[in-house]
Amino acid sequence: MERFGRALGAALRAGDLVVLTGPLGAGKTTLTRGIGAGLGVRGPVQSPTFVLARTHPSEVGGAPLVHVDAYRLGSPAELDDLGLDVDGSVTIVEWGRGMVDDLVDSWWELEIERGGPTRPEAPTAASAAGGVAVGRSGTGVDTACGTSGAHVADLEDAASRIVTVTRRP
Repeated sequence: MERFGRALGAALRAGDLVVLTGPLGAGKTTLTRGIGAGLGVRGPVQSPTFVLARTHPSEVGGAPLVHVDAYRLGSPAELDDLGLDVDGSVTIVEWGRGMVDDLVDSWWELEIERGGPTRPEAPTAASAAGGVAVGRSGTGVDTACGTSGAHVADLEDAASRIVTVTRRP
């Protein structure tokens, strides 16, 4: 996921908004970490679950990364109340499905699913027009979810992910 994120981050520009959707542990923050690396922003890029949003300034003269976790927000109005600079930043909104419709005219939506162990390895980039990429997640288990138990196999960097990219609306 991180490698796919780096490639995606290199293509994103100020004003781009990306909504990341997927189950807990799917790789949303790992993908965002890669996007930050591709943008050349100051890190570390970590989950903003408890602060709702973090801004990472560019170290290379590009757009900053605004990383939002909308999981705890109750409505699109609460997202709007954050006063995000969506025009001057690359904005990533985890758990943002149904929350960004009034923020921008169009956005990218990436649906991340955990792939099964029988899925073959495929390229880690999807077509700009919308497509699917299957790849490895990139950085391993997030210790916030724990480092032992049955869920670890799904969170491991060797676990396949399926990413569906769609331009909205």
